[in-house]
Amino acid sequence: MKGIAYGVGVGPGDPELMTLKACRLIRENDIIALPGKEPKETVAYQIAVQAVPELAEKELIPVYMPMVMDRAVQRENHRKGAELIAEYLEQGKNVVYLTLGDASVYCTFTYLQPYLHADGYETQLVSGIPSFCAAAARLNIPIVEWNEPMHVMPALHKLDEELDREGTYVLMKSGSHMQEVKEILRASGKDVQMVQDCGMPSEKVYRSVEEIPDDAGYFSLIIAKDAKQEQE
Repeated sequence: MKGIAYGVGVGPGDPELMTLKACRLIRENDIIALPGKEPKETVAYQIAVQAVPELAEKELIPVYMPMVMDRAVQRENHRKGAELIAEYLEQGKNVVYLTLGDASVYCTFTYLQPYLHADGYETQLVSGIPSFCAAAARLNIPIVEWNEPMHVMPALHKLDEELDREGTYVLMKSGSHMQEVKEILRASGKDVQMVQDCGMPSEKVYRSVEEIPDDAGYFSLIIAKDAKQEQE
């Protein structure tokens, strides 16, 4: 029997937001994969080990996928990562790959899945609390109400468009270009709030565009909602 590769979301930062299923899979399996050169230095490990101290005694596999723009290099790194995991699956061992937030939202494990499937291995995604849900809870606001749509957008600075659709925008992974993002947000007329490092000791909350620093960190999540009309 071949092993199963699990992509497991550990939530956004607060170890108390890890699911019971995520904790159980970590406890029940000996091989834990993490996205980075040094597994114990990854954010996913640092979150999970607080909820499951036994993680420190597991066999940790580093799956290094550097952030590069060259698609050929990306694919080669994804193939290598899948091959590394497959070595354990072939031995009949399950591999639990830990990832931030939810395993189906911009998750590096999903880049490995096609290669694993092509080689005949089973994979499963295990949901975790996504960062935008945790950030909305931290801000104590709903993301959407009634029939409002929600638009989740990564790296907004790459988009040549305005935030002119009705509903709520969730902007992810735009920290390195925050000056550009802030200009787009100002022009939108929306009510803007941001949480940086949600659920982590370094967490910071910003309640307006003007409060958001230009040097905001990578784990910065913005929620931009339609301005509420004054009640008559």
